Amino acid sequence: MKYYLLGILALYVTLGHTQEIEKAIKPNYQQAAKFAPHKLRSLIFSTEVTPNWINYSDKFWYEYTTPSGKNWYLVDPSARKKTNLFDNAEMAAKVTSIVRNPFDAQHLSLQNLRFMDNENLIRFEVQSTKDTVKSKEEIQKQTNKRDTVKRKTFHFEYNIISKQLKEISDTTKEKAKPSWASFNPDTTRVYFAKNYNLYWMDYDNYLKASKDEKDSTIVEHQITTDGVPYYAWGGDQYSTTTTDKKSKEEELKKRKGVWLNWSPNGKHFAISRKDNREISDLWVINNVGGKRPTLEPYKYLMPGEKDSTEAELYLFNTDTHQAKQISIAAFKNQTLSLWGQERTKASYKGKHYINYWLGNDQEFYMARSSRDLKKIDVIAVNIDGSTRVLVEERANVYLDIKAPKLVNNGKQFIHWSQRDGWGHFYLYDIQGKLIHQITKGDFHCDELTAYHESTGNLFFKANGREKGIDPYYTFYYSINKNGGAAKLLTPGDFDHQVAVSESGNYIIDNFSRVNTQPATNLYSSSGQLIMKLEEADLSQLFATGYKFPEPFKVKAGDGITDLYGVMYKPFDFDSTKTYPIIEYVYPGPQTEAVNKSFGRGMDRIDRLAQMGFIVISVGNRGGHPSRSKWYHTYGYGNLRDYGLEDKKVVAEQLANKYPYIDINRVGITGHSGGGFMSTAAMLVYPDFFKVAVSGAGNHENNIYNRWWSERHHGVKEEVSAKGDTSFNYQIEKNTELAKNLKGKLLIVTGDIDNNVHPANSIRMVDALIKANKRFDFVLLPGQRHAFGDMTEYFFWKMADYFSEHLLGSSNMNEVDMTEINKDRPLRR
Repeated sequence: MKYYLLGILALYVTLGHTQEIEKAIKPNYQQAAKFAPHKLRSLIFSTEVTPNWINYSDKFWYEYTTPSGKNWYLVDPSARKKTNLFDNAEMAAKVTSIVRNPFDAQHLSLQNLRFMDNENLIRFEVQSTKDTVKSKEEIQKQTNKRDTVKRKTFHFEYNIISKQLKEISDTTKEKAKPSWASFNPDTTRVYFAKNYNLYWMDYDNYLKASKDEKDSTIVEHQITTDGVPYYAWGGDQYSTTTTDKKSKEEELKKRKGVWLNWSPNGKHFAISRKDNREISDLWVINNVGGKRPTLEPYKYLMPGEKDSTEAELYLFNTDTHQAKQISIAAFKNQTLSLWGQERTKASYKGKHYINYWLGNDQEFYMARSSRDLKKIDVIAVNIDGSTRVLVEERANVYLDIKAPKLVNNGKQFIHWSQRDGWGHFYLYDIQGKLIHQITKGDFHCDELTAYHESTGNLFFKANGREKGIDPYYTFYYSINKNGGAAKLLTPGDFDHQVAVSESGNYIIDNFSRVNTQPATNLYSSSGQLIMKLEEADLSQLFATGYKFPEPFKVKAGDGITDLYGVMYKPFDFDSTKTYPIIEYVYPGPQTEAVNKSFGRGMDRIDRLAQMGFIVISVGNRGGHPSRSKWYHTYGYGNLRDYGLEDKKVVAEQLANKYPYIDINRVGITGHSGGGFMSTAAMLVYPDFFKVAVSGAGNHENNIYNRWWSERHHGVKEEVSAKGDTSFNYQIEKNTELAKNLKGKLLIVTGDIDNNVHPANSIRMVDALIKANKRFDFVLLPGQRHAFGDMTEYFFWKMADYFSEHLLGSSNMNEVDMTEINKDRPLRR
């Protein structure tokens, strides 16, 4: 009997062990490989309508691709009419007969399609396989002068009424305008920068330069003479990426663009200038860019560093080209924001864009901001040099500002402010007197896209007004400047991304969620549905076994604040098994890495889940700006740790709710701010987070750029007894907590990252070594912040790392990354 019971017990143990093996999750490399970015291109086609407004009218055309091919459509909203621009089969036959390359209705490739002034005519190009000789200009621009042959491009003009197609000369194609040209309002003069100074030429000489930049007969007129590197009037590159003397000399001879703000009558222009000569250099070394490793120096202002010079504002009289410096000082190390008018049909003189200043012939409007961004003034600058303050914004945390909207023929303006804790619009008269608040409530107003002068209605985007719906979903509204209730124009429990005609009469609404097929509707400005334009065809994606992710709502660490996230599961998900959970993070505060609409962004979230993980992305207090000012600035003064508690409690809440989540196997990953946050999580909660992959993290924000670090963390302005002003910046760093590491950590950076300098990662590595910690480090040669053509390599390195340390097995012992190699053609 004794041996019988032992046998039964052994059988149960064996069966239990077998069941555990059967329930064990093995990394599914094959499933993840199916959703590589290059494969998604043949699974996901058009997901939104991008309107091309025809000559600034309400009519527009767009192209849309499905598994059946690409189609081009013409829409006349006033007639409620949508038609094909042409019959694809007929067009393919006509193009084939001229180009001599075969096309059919499903494989019609038209490039650079555009409407002419005559709205019955369109032009486009078609690439052929026929060889032709390059022009002298093309050869001159090349390094290899012997490369003289290219594939011929055919140029066509098509009449959409008569359906006549004809080949035209490439000389009739509108050549790209020189990027350096800045036109005055009557287009008689063209302004530009060269050798750090301002120049102008007349229109006839501009035409010469358009044909040949090096034409020796071109007459130029120099305006300023005191421009020098990093204290230029224009054309000064903040980042210098060459130390080669010959290359620098050639660069100085080139004409460069300069941003001038013009008075409507063209008699004045404004420009700002900043002396950056005292800003220290930063360097990266490109080890793989050429025969010799090259040093790339660039100017880089770090938080808390002394800024010895101030931004300057100048007003030029175009009759004499004499400059008048405007006394604009109010704050130490202030920032100046010169606003231009919205780009409309009135912004163009013929084909040339004119950058008019926001204002009238006598004055223009701009903003000046204190270095700590707690003080912002909206001011008016008169052409006589006098200034007046229109609006003062003050707060104990950083402020945001948007350009005002001039209304009532310039007698009033609409100002955006967060003074009551939410982004709202306010009506002022032009003297700066507040008339009233236009929008009110616990929701966030954002971009003001259109205004109807005849009715006084303004049209704007907003978040959080529709109760019971994810507050990050954007909706479109109208309201009268005199107040009243806002009217919803884009209904539906979706995220709505809109494009609006210049007149404001029509709205193209691209809407979806992460778990719905994207669709597009056309509405009138009154909110009337004109027509349903498109619904994306995702049939080929679903044929792969794809399943939508799942939105969720949980509480933050305070037990009060709602947080919104998305859960991604393996497509072969089995609720009887248990899965590790990985958090994909980006702390903001300028945004949150939580998808709200359907898109192609599956590389680091959806695809990672296919390896055998539950992957989530979720917001955190101190994140997205489209909620309350309290929510957005929660992390002010604590830029290292502010979001970490929420990441921890979210995983705990989900594990309590779903038994298939193993709370003892928690991973975390992110890029840039997410790289910084994922490492911080491993050090602040070392017993909770077990594995992290941190990409391009700003682990020491004291050496990250001044704008982001001082803005979101805060900088203390201190005035001495002598009246001298200095700025004190103190922030906690990941490196200070290196001794806390317990789990598995992989740090990755590009070696020429000139955004988040690789020193951030290297200092983290240094601290971990000095703390005698085991960890992993990958340096990606020749890669900047986004990892470029090594992004795919990084993904599989990340997949290996999480699989090995959360699932217990991986392909890390294999030398070849077969998931990449098998999709590449074998070359000898």
